[in-house]
Amino acid sequence: MLAVYLNRGLEIRRDYPVPPPPPGEARVRVRIAGICKTDLELMRGYLDFQGIPGHEFVGVVEEAPGHPEWIGKRVVGEINAACGICPTCRAGRPTHCPHRTTLGISGRDGAFAEYLLLPVVNLHEVPPEIPDEAAVFVEPLAAALEITEQIHIHPTDRVVVLGDGKLGQLVAQVLQLTGCDLLVIGRNRNKLDLLARRGIPTALVEEVDALSADVVVECTGSPEGFHLARRWVRPRGTLVLKSTYHGTVEANLTMIAVDEVVVIGSRCGPFPPALRLLQQGLVDVLPLIHARYPLREAAQAFEHAARKGVLKVLLDVSP
Repeated sequence: MLAVYLNRGLEIRRDYPVPPPPPGEARVRVRIAGICKTDLELMRGYLDFQGIPGHEFVGVVEEAPGHPEWIGKRVVGEINAACGICPTCRAGRPTHCPHRTTLGISGRDGAFAEYLLLPVVNLHEVPPEIPDEAAVFVEPLAAALEITEQIHIHPTDRVVVLGDGKLGQLVAQVLQLTGCDLLVIGRNRNKLDLLARRGIPTALVEEVDALSADVVVECTGSPEGFHLARRWVRPRGTLVLKSTYHGTVEANLTMIAVDEVVVIGSRCGPFPPALRLLQQGLVDVLPLIHARYPLREAAQAFEHAARKGVLKVLLDVSP
C-alpha cells in the first residue's frame, strides 16, 4: 500500500505491507487525513517516532474479525489503544494506560497510509450529514471539548484563549457555546478574523496590556505563550495547558502557589459530542482548511502545513 514513512525524514513508500487486523481490531481504509502540529513535530524528531504518522482521519471499515456489523461503516477513531486490563484501564482512565499505543504517535502506525488498524472499541460511526472534510476534525474537536469535561465554565466567567492556530480556533468555538465572556488573543489578524466573523471577540497580542481572567487556555505551545497565560490568569483562577511544548519551560512556581492558581493539563477528549456539534452545525471547521494534497504529494503537503499562517492541510488518501 501507499504510505508516508518517517525515519529521520519523510519517505513515500509504495510497497508498505497492508496490515492484517488482529482480534478485536478493524482495518480501516483511510479516505482523508489531516496534518496537525504534532505531525510536524514528529518530523523534527519529537518522541523519536519511526513509522507512519497521522492521527486525524475519516475512513471506511473494510475488515473487522468477529465484528461484521462494522464492515462498510464510515468511521473516525480515538487514537489511544489501551490494554483494557491494567489498574489504570479498570479505573476508567484508558487514555492514560501505561501500556497504550497511540495512532501515528507512539507504537502504532497512523493514518497517512491507505489503511490503518484500530481497536473496534475506538471507532465511532460518522452520521451521513457530516462530510468527510468535516469528519476529519473530530479528533481535535474532541480535544477542545475535553476542557469542558475537566472544568465547569460559567456564563459569567472571563475566559481567554491564547493562540489563533488550529487548536485555538476549535477551542474558541467550543467555549463560545458556554456563553462565557470570551476573548481570543493571537498574532495573525487573518486567523483571528475567522473567529470575529462568528461573533467571538479577538485581539492581537500587542493590543493587550493589563488583563485578568478567570480561565486562560494556552494553545500556543510556546514558552512565551505560557508566560502570558500565567500573567493573565487571576489569583485562584485556572490555567489550562492545551498544547505540548518542545523542550522545557521555566516557570515561577512560587507565584503559582502564592496566587493559588489551578493548572490543568488537557489532552484527548470525547468523540460523541464532537460528532454532535458537527452534525448540528454548531461548530464550523471547513474555513480552517487551507489546502488539500493527494497522499503521494505528502512531502509538499507537510511543507505547506509548516508555513506561517497556515491552518489545516488535508491529505486525500482514497476516494
